[in-house]
Amino acid sequence: MSLRILVWDLPTRVFHWTLAASFAVAYITSESERYRDVHVVSGYLLLGLIGFRVIWGLIGSRHARFASFVRGPAAVIGYLRSLVTPKPEHHVGHNPAGAIVIVMLLLLATLTGLTGWMSFNEIGGEAFKEVHEGIATTMLVLVAIHVLGVIVSSRLHRENLARAMITGYKTGPAEKGIARAHGIIAVLLVAVLATFGWSLARGKLPALLDPVAATAEKTDGGHHQHDEADD
Repeated sequence: MSLRILVWDLPTRVFHWTLAASFAVAYITSESERYRDVHVVSGYLLLGLIGFRVIWGLIGSRHARFASFVRGPAAVIGYLRSLVTPKPEHHVGHNPAGAIVIVMLLLLATLTGLTGWMSFNEIGGEAFKEVHEGIATTMLVLVAIHVLGVIVSSRLHRENLARAMITGYKTGPAEKGIARAHGIIAVLLVAVLATFGWSLARGKLPALLDPVAATAEKTDGGHHQHDEADD
């Protein structure tokens, strides 16, 4: 018997939409000098979110854990074949094909953030800048594939997957649901994100944003004080 069950906990939902927003902002501002700081902050936020998701993928609720949805090639092929049959496979959590896309998105997001940091701090010269842009573009293509997959799955199974990632609820057997939404963890995650944003707005993290410039500024400040002492 199918019931309305809780599938996606609150931390997973906060992560999903915050990551999407961070990547969108970072990509939109990537070519603008005026919004360079916004681009950099979005990149750091993206890396922090990936770190959280890896931890939550190991200790989180049932459908958030990697062990519950990452499957081998046979499961992926079997799922894809079922899509052209009268009764396609239905998964309460991530389906095997979607799981592959999600893992690849996490990997690409990590590489995008790391190469962006290296490029921003002039490590590796123009080569890393090109690599960074290439990975970001690949990630954008994968995001488009992910969105397409959500649309196709929603139509095949007659369920709104995007809405489910907002509300946390889907239709399925009672035993497939999770017991709680882990709201406290979500509140802590939001608090960390808010603190990070506030610290950046108050100029508390200059070394994190631009360690090269921060070091240079500190050195210049020391030289300036030394010159004043000599005068």
